[in-house]
Amino acid sequence: MQTTHTVNGRALYENYPAGTEQALFAMGCFWGAERLFWQMGGVYVTSVGYGGGKGANPTYEQVCSGATGHGELVHVVFSPDILPYSELLKQFFENHDPTQGNRQGGDIGSQYRSMVFYYTPEQIQAANAAKARYAAAYKASGKNPLTTEILPVPDYYPAEDYHQQYLAKNPGGYCNIGGTGISCPVPAPR
Repeated sequence: MQTTHTVNGRALYENYPAGTEQALFAMGCFWGAERLFWQMGGVYVTSVGYGGGKGANPTYEQVCSGATGHGELVHVVFSPDILPYSELLKQFFENHDPTQGNRQGGDIGSQYRSMVFYYTPEQIQAANAAKARYAAAYKASGKNPLTTEILPVPDYYPAEDYHQQYLAKNPGGYCNIGGTGISCPVPAPR
């Protein structure tokens, strides 16, 4: 199993520095979503995997079949002193279409649904507030309602090695991540 990040060489699954926090998102194809997050200043490391379904250690083929109900997830370890969680939520909501249900563009299936998983009470509060702000912005733009689910963090199963930092290993690889052009300001920290 791959243990270090292809781009920055940091440990993928352990030995995170003191003061870092974790975030977990599902926003369609995890290849492009992961790249969006690893490029943000303040992100320590990212990985892709599966969660939110039934059964342990699912394979990509099992997830894609829809039988397990797992989503394609991006795990983000970040320094909140440099990068507030609210900025990760902004990246999440602005870089996929959170109104499509079980799809993103041409990628169709429950593994592509829009989900934010929270680790802390502060994260659920921030996620619900961000969802409310974006729901209002989408409604004002005449778009469909948001389908984003906000859920407690599930068991996280790392994806196969070839999926980790896929677009760094395959720069011309397919990626269906794209926003809707709807932006929403991040509230000032208190």
